Amino acid sequence: MLSTFNFRVIWDYMGLFLQGLWATAWISAIGLTGALSVGIIACMMRISGKKFLSAPAIAYIELIRSTPLLVQLYFFYFGLPSLGIRFTEYQTGIFALSLNSGAYMAEILRAGVQSIPGGQVEAGIAFGLNYLQRLRYIILPQAIGVTIPPMLGQTIVLVKDSALLSLISVFELTRASQILTSERFMPAEGFLTVAVFYLLLYYILKSLSGWWQRRLIHRQA
Repeated sequence: MLSTFNFRVIWDYMGLFLQGLWATAWISAIGLTGALSVGIIACMMRISGKKFLSAPAIAYIELIRSTPLLVQLYFFYFGLPSLGIRFTEYQTGIFALSLNSGAYMAEILRAGVQSIPGGQVEAGIAFGLNYLQRLRYIILPQAIGVTIPPMLGQTIVLVKDSALLSLISVFELTRASQILTSERFMPAEGFLTVAVFYLLLYYILKSLSGWWQRRLIHRQA
């Protein structure tokens, strides 16, 4: 295989791959920020105990988790313009990633919140903390701390799912490989290079999550 593998063409297209890597990184970062924001809101709505808040959150989570991301992406890209709602390709992609991953983040955070002993929340109430203060200082730090491993897994899924945005002409890492394949007809060189870059992103995320977990959980030591 290596005897026919053309490393020179990879080097010729390295600038394009690096642009795609950067695009994948910032698209994933914005999508993750949106997913965490949506996930926290949906989680708090679901566990609020008030039906007018929990019912929409449950409907959103179940709808997103029961349909493929590709279907959601195509709906936002082709369906919304027919309703008079128009976004750019990048906005549509980030919106789809945020909503899709946000539903899974909500369930991960809900499991983390429910693992917190009720006595800690009661202690916060006894100290006069309001609901938002209890969320900020007691609930969310611990919930995020104990759910970092599954959240890392979902983050990696989000990064990999960003490859689907190439189907709506968003330029990112996978799109760079498609360009090389269409111009030189060398799919092995293109997609193997993409796989190496995704592996690099995975180890970066793994290292960051390990540092964050130690900071949140073991800082009392």
